[in-house]
Amino acid sequence: MSLSASGNQSEYPALGLTVEDAVTLPRIAIESVSPVLDEGRFAVKCIEGQRANVSAVVFTDGHEKLAVHLHWRRLNDSFWHMSPMTFLGNDHWEATIVPEQPGKFVYVIEAWRDPFATFQDELEKKYRAGVPITLELREGEQLVRAAAQSAAPESAQVLERVVAQMNAAHARDEQLAFFLSTETLETLREHGMRADQVFSRAYPLEVERQLAQFASWYELFPRSVTSEQTRHGTFRDVTARLPQISRMGFDVLYFPPIHPIGRTHRKGPNNALVAGESDPGSPYAIGSPDGGHDAIHPELGTLDDFIELVRQARRQGLEIALDFAIQCSPDHPWIKQHPGWFSWRPDGTIRHAENPPKKYEDIVNVDFYQKDSVPDLWLALRDVVLGWVQRGVTLFRVDNPHTKPLPFWEWLIADIRADHPNVMFLAEAFTKPAMMARLGKVGYSQSYTYFTWRNTKYELESYFTELNEAPWRDCYRPNFFVNTPDINPRFLHHSGRPGFLIRAALATMGSGLWGMYSGFEICESAPLSGKEEYLDSEKYQIRPRDYNAPGNIVAEISRLNLIRRQNPALQTHLGFQAYTAWNDNILFFGKRTDDLSNFVLVAISLDPHNAQEAHFDLPLWEFGLPDDAHMHGEDLMTGHTWTWYGKTQWMRIEPWHMPFGIWRIRPAS
Repeated sequence: MSLSASGNQSEYPALGLTVEDAVTLPRIAIESVSPVLDEGRFAVKCIEGQRANVSAVVFTDGHEKLAVHLHWRRLNDSFWHMSPMTFLGNDHWEATIVPEQPGKFVYVIEAWRDPFATFQDELEKKYRAGVPITLELREGEQLVRAAAQSAAPESAQVLERVVAQMNAAHARDEQLAFFLSTETLETLREHGMRADQVFSRAYPLEVERQLAQFASWYELFPRSVTSEQTRHGTFRDVTARLPQISRMGFDVLYFPPIHPIGRTHRKGPNNALVAGESDPGSPYAIGSPDGGHDAIHPELGTLDDFIELVRQARRQGLEIALDFAIQCSPDHPWIKQHPGWFSWRPDGTIRHAENPPKKYEDIVNVDFYQKDSVPDLWLALRDVVLGWVQRGVTLFRVDNPHTKPLPFWEWLIADIRADHPNVMFLAEAFTKPAMMARLGKVGYSQSYTYFTWRNTKYELESYFTELNEAPWRDCYRPNFFVNTPDINPRFLHHSGRPGFLIRAALATMGSGLWGMYSGFEICESAPLSGKEEYLDSEKYQIRPRDYNAPGNIVAEISRLNLIRRQNPALQTHLGFQAYTAWNDNILFFGKRTDDLSNFVLVAISLDPHNAQEAHFDLPLWEFGLPDDAHMHGEDLMTGHTWTWYGKTQWMRIEPWHMPFGIWRIRPAS
């Protein structure tokens, strides 16, 4: 099949249409195609091996029957896969794509008037009504012979066999059976005439591996993997800690920048403007005489140490994610080698990074649109990413991507993924909704979210629901980080161990993607006075930790991650449904697979200090059950099982025991 431009639907002006134009317009309309982002400008996100449902409204004038097919292929392949679309009634059609590997795909909807299906439908109606059909049978013969005579060479032999079967049917009942058979219809639909054939435009799909939708991220500073604040941690120290991180159930180990740190204007503890001789500085001040974005900070170890760390991490089921932070220290080699890539002030000094009134003296930003920057800077940054990919890195968390040009990201991500479709990018973009969605559209696999600041039942229900609706569901995958080195959420400042468990449950159950910054598992929360920042922030100093400290929640985090692995319904943010619990301090919702074989209910108290109680509705209706039905329940944290009787139930949550419940349910029968 050739999906050429001829015959494709086009848009025509509503005014000034001539009769010559009108007679060439398609008689078949293909509308409301889904999933589509911005009329096909951007690719809808999909996951390999998972169903992607494609639907459209397709109709024509009159009462003739239509045939509608879905075609799809990898972008650079020549072979098109095909599947007939199923008619759902009221002009709605649907089919399913199951892409089996990551990469860029396109799909096209084809429709045509199906003369034989129309004939078959009318023949059956007349026959059942007792209307004479002799002439209709002759018309059927003409249709079959005409199809055979006009068939393409590859279809001619098939249709000649159909003609032979028709000629062999002599009695009226034999002829009727031939013309009404499903086999005859399907053969003529595939090989016969296609009247008024029309194609939709090609719509893009971006297919990624499952880790783009389901992963648990763990962030740590390699330099802090040490027992003493005076000794700098190394990659070898991190390698020794990999089994512990893996046992907690994490898939991704993410490092802030691991590159050489500049000396000029180096920051001291708690962002002090003056650093001592032994202060390590912020890793985001990238670049020194030891190298730039393609180099490793000497105190962390060697390149060989890093490559061995990546290898050992994979043996533990972990992938390494690196921070791609484009800013530079004033000592970065690029400043001397490529001064035209930066902005300079009238007095000849370089322009430091600013967010007025804040000024970041230890970093400077590149300028993407300086004369010397295009395309050399763009290519250099691409080569930085490519270099780490070649060393085994498959994930990049990108620092503040919303402050860099969108065209740059659209080009860079597509360029990298063209040869390395397994590579993924996480946007650290706490900004306006339109920009966050656009970053997903231009290629980011995942993004940080507003989850960090959603605390009330209304806020959480509204936000989780919004992420399940268009356009977010098609372009944006939320990664629910519970904390970051930059954000010490106010909710955690005085909520104690129950508060940390509440946020962990919300993140792990609310999305297939979640992350935590080290220290969360031992409930670190001491803030800078009045701010959502950590006291003695690790961004400016080495911070050793005892991960077995009393009060830690390592076991609970490990269990939550295991529950996610064992329940497919929890491996995506999609499928969220809020249910009724008569208490504004209890968030109650469900996640389920399409076939209802895995159905999980989650009840989380949002109060870390007091017991909360509520009557709630057990969603029996989701299974088509009456209000007095029985339902089997299993507590996935404890393994306890029971049977519920009827729709209305009651719960009590005590935060000093466990501030949430996670229940797998199924009909008791």
